[in-house]
Amino acid sequence: MVSIKGKTVKQSEVSLRNLMEPIHANIAGNVHGGEIMKLMDNAAGVAAARHARTNVVTVSVDKLKFHFPVHISNLVTCNAKLSFVGNSSMEVFVKVIVEDIIKEEPAKVAATAFFTMVALGQNGKPIAVSPLEITNDEEQRLFNEGRERYRTK
Repeated sequence: MVSIKGKTVKQSEVSLRNLMEPIHANIAGNVHGGEIMKLMDNAAGVAAARHARTNVVTVSVDKLKFHFPVHISNLVTCNAKLSFVGNSSMEVFVKVIVEDIIKEEPAKVAATAFFTMVALGQNGKPIAVSPLEITNDEEQRLFNEGRERYRTK
């Protein structure tokens, strides 16, 4: 049996940025929650694919919470990092930061969620991925919480 080398959280984490435009919002200027979820899913997919180095698919979303509204002309940053890795599945924590680029106000956490992604081989079947190397207490906490969510699914 071949041993798979582990990868750190830092090796696959990503930050994706988008400027919110009228096409993303309702007539009141509020960005649709589904648009934010799509951005989050994209970021989770990139982080998982960077870890697995193969195609990945979304299996589930847990603990999705919207904290603040997002408006037209806001800059949205989706920070995604792996929080748990099983055999072929990976849990990715996504935090959405919203910034009003016109006003001098601090950026806010607009949404958070955990996305479960599964790595697929060329045949479309799940394949094993590298284990996650934990390097600090925060990563260990997220890993332990992710393992509990994984066990209860």
